[in-house]
Amino acid sequence: MAVKIHVEGLSAWYGAKKAIQDIGMDFAEHEVTAIIGPSGCGKSTLIRCLNRMHETIPKARAEGKVLLDGEDIYELPAVTVRRQIGMVFQKANPFPTMSIYDNVAAGLRLNGERNRSKLDAGVLKSLKAAALWDEVKDSLDKGGAGLSGGQQQRLCIARALAVEPEVLLMDEPCSALDPIATAKIEDLIFDLKKGYTVVIVTHNMQQAARVADKTAFLYLGKLVEFKNTRDLFERPDQELTEKYITGRFG
Repeated sequence: MAVKIHVEGLSAWYGAKKAIQDIGMDFAEHEVTAIIGPSGCGKSTLIRCLNRMHETIPKARAEGKVLLDGEDIYELPAVTVRRQIGMVFQKANPFPTMSIYDNVAAGLRLNGERNRSKLDAGVLKSLKAAALWDEVKDSLDKGGAGLSGGQQQRLCIARALAVEPEVLLMDEPCSALDPIATAKIEDLIFDLKKGYTVVIVTHNMQQAARVADKTAFLYLGKLVEFKNTRDLFERPDQELTEKYITGRFG
């Protein structure tokens, strides 16, 4: 698989506190990469550095290289980076005052699209890609906040997909969802990798085993191990990885 994102010597701080240290790894095109590890190990910080969300926090900074298709994202305008590398957060956050339609169209409008037929096509395509169209096609003018938790999360995925990113980052997208909604998101992740590179942070190791092609284990801000998911869970190289996945700490 071709490398979509190349990370080299990546460290990040919140003020004086170092959150991740000297991370180096490659994210392959059209693969799902899961990032696992105990709370506070740097998982969310790592993916926030991949689309420069990290720097939106006061006194936060990062050093190292993050290359998207060979281009250093820290040398590009942040808005360009975030258009190419979309993000879905732990808590579904549809725009509460907007309709379902307007939630999905928001990014397109922000990018200057005013043509109604193009907006319609973009909303349709994105809601279908997020496996939500059949559930909301008759209520596009209703508020996004009125949907169930799982539907709201898929609405946020549709909103992220509308601007046609190349990479989709997902920060614990199922942590607030029930098992049925979680299964829908996992099925969706499996489908999304056909068109996107997907990176998912999860505290749920079974979820990583189900959806990810490769899995990275972080501990105390360092990358301990990164390999094919099945190999990581069945034949970890590092004793620390084995202890974590067998539940002896974390």
